[in-house]
Amino acid sequence: MTRATRVRCALSLVVLALSACIAVVVPPRLGLDLRGGTQIVLQTRDAPSVEADAAATDHTLEVLRHRIDALGVAEPTLTRSGDNRIIVELPGVQDPREAADVLGRTAQLTFHPVLGPAGAGRAESGPDPDGSGERVLPDETGQRLRLGPPELTGADVSGAEARLDTQQGLGWFVTVDFDGAGGDAWARLTGRAACAGDGDPARRIAIVLDDELISSPQVDPSVACGGGITGGTTQITGDFGRAEARELALLVNGGALPVPVETIEQRTIGPTLGAEAISASARAALIGAALTSLFIIAAYRLLGFLATCALACYALISYAALAALGATLTLPGLAGFALAIGMAVDANVLVFERAREEYAARRRTTVRTALATGFRKAFGAIADTNVTTLIAAALLFFLASGPVRGFGVTLGIGVLASMFSALVITRALAGLAVDRRGARLRPARSGIGVRGRVRSWLERRNPQLMRRRRRWLALSAAAVVLALCGITARGLDFGVEFTGGRMIEYTTERPVDADEARNALAEADLPRAVVHASADGGLTVRTQELSNAQEAEARQAISGLGGDTRKVRDEMIGPSLGKELRTGALIALGAALVTQLGYLAVRFRWTYATAAVLTMAHDALILVGAFAWLGKPVDGVFLAALLTVIGYSVNDSVVVFDRLRELSARPGTFASLANTAVLQTIPRTVNTGMGALFILTALAVLGGGSLTDFALALLIGLVVGTCSSVFTATPLAIALHARAGRGKGRPAAASRRPTSRRPRQ
Repeated sequence: MTRATRVRCALSLVVLALSACIAVVVPPRLGLDLRGGTQIVLQTRDAPSVEADAAATDHTLEVLRHRIDALGVAEPTLTRSGDNRIIVELPGVQDPREAADVLGRTAQLTFHPVLGPAGAGRAESGPDPDGSGERVLPDETGQRLRLGPPELTGADVSGAEARLDTQQGLGWFVTVDFDGAGGDAWARLTGRAACAGDGDPARRIAIVLDDELISSPQVDPSVACGGGITGGTTQITGDFGRAEARELALLVNGGALPVPVETIEQRTIGPTLGAEAISASARAALIGAALTSLFIIAAYRLLGFLATCALACYALISYAALAALGATLTLPGLAGFALAIGMAVDANVLVFERAREEYAARRRTTVRTALATGFRKAFGAIADTNVTTLIAAALLFFLASGPVRGFGVTLGIGVLASMFSALVITRALAGLAVDRRGARLRPARSGIGVRGRVRSWLERRNPQLMRRRRRWLALSAAAVVLALCGITARGLDFGVEFTGGRMIEYTTERPVDADEARNALAEADLPRAVVHASADGGLTVRTQELSNAQEAEARQAISGLGGDTRKVRDEMIGPSLGKELRTGALIALGAALVTQLGYLAVRFRWTYATAAVLTMAHDALILVGAFAWLGKPVDGVFLAALLTVIGYSVNDSVVVFDRLRELSARPGTFASLANTAVLQTIPRTVNTGMGALFILTALAVLGGGSLTDFALALLIGLVVGTCSSVFTATPLAIALHARAGRGKGRPAAASRRPTSRRPRQ
């Protein structure tokens, strides 16, 4: 065992031991789409006297925290996002109407003296036009009262509590405690009111909450004129039920919001749907990983088995990293976790294929030397492909939001973990294996001493693919035109994330026809509702605007057709946020293309970089067009898939261009060298694609729900990206190379004699 192998083994053991400890001690943090609950995104707005900056938003967050604590929600989460947004997660809350009402109310509580009954000519609410500050509001019985300017506000209140009068049977009431200055002001206010006679409206105190007179109690006759109620405590009585008294105490106790808030996003996921998502994702991941492992073992034998062990270590390291960072694992995040398993295969395949080439090319080389050379020569391609994927993950994290952002975090951690598992763990295990006598005497068992079926077929046929490069570019152009036709003719079915509105998914006792549901909703004053029905009894309703009251009517209309109806998903996106998400998606795509172009221009020639970026745009456009023709929704999950496809596309192109750069010192025309590079990298492309194919197929077949569309998008992108690296990116690089002034068909090195060499083995 060499010293380097011992170091890698020791480092691997330390990392794996630490990961195992974290996995056992730190519980996973599941997103609401996996455990069920409600997420509400609030945006603060400027008030007449207060700007909605970060400080005001922090103050608002603390007020909301008190209110949510009073609601009794287990393990709520409140975080500030940016300067003026608050993300509220309420696990287990399936009907968010009460929470949304409580969170959104500004709770402007004021205490007013009652000046007397209002005249017939005065309008209700609003200050008196002469500037006196008087206003007119109806009391609990409907009598219109003239109120003086407020003398106390909710800021003077130190606490409130809902209580039940069990002795006198007067029902529920609310006790209000004032702070020091508030207690003095309350004593003065009640002392003046006590000077009025019994039954006089002026003996009452008006308590106004958000321009509504909620209580106007009369000062007790025992209070002397000018004396007032001292002690800093009073009771608010009225026709309160338990819920009304509790809500009033909650609002008063929480305090007034310093600035108004607006609900711009609301998502509710049923616990059953979350459990099904976890089960489907785990089942798909296990089956896909098992199929991938069997394929790798069949293709690379002993090294394939060791790579499978390294994949298991990768899964442990990735999970521990997510848990240690406190990252929230969402539904797209689970998909990204499963997908990264397929991506982790890529680095191993690159190394093993280079080791096979080295062993076949040098007759007297050993398995250990070939493997070491394979790691050394594959490192550049591994680094470039993983960096490009990390760029896509970083763009998802910084430019996206919600579950898509969680996907970016999971994907980024997965890429880093896959590099460690391939370059450290796999190399340590392989180093131990090839040092054994059996591997030295029987190199075919190790997996390095065999050529592989794909490579053997290419050696026999030696296809000259680049001789038909104009044909390949014409076919690529035709595919782009077909995609554009789908986008213009069929249009894109943007989800509520990009259009704004509300999307609700129901399950019904009996299957409901979409047309019948659409007619029933039209009778319920929802004529523009978009309805989709699934074979398993699911029904999806999407509208531009839908209040909670209208949603209740819609559910009642659907239950009349399908029997017992349950809401399993509810997503609401405000129009301003929808516009922002659309802009963010375009920025993310543009930033991906520009960033990839800059990185590749530094690592390769500008012709390679331009060809790779144009191929990325080609693949992305074909995927969007395919979803347009299929009528699939273009939502946040699709955006995650699209950016992942961009990463996949550039990965395949980078592997080809990395080999072309290595071959550029050889004699021959640029086109012939490009053809050789393609043929030498096809075994890697096929084997890597097969590894990812098993994962994605399992997700598409077993994932269910949005995972099916996610996996379908990646499957389309995988096929298109694999083909485009050969039939689009490479011909484009040849065309750009010729246009750059090197001349079509001229040799790339000193020798100008054309060659027809076979790929180097």
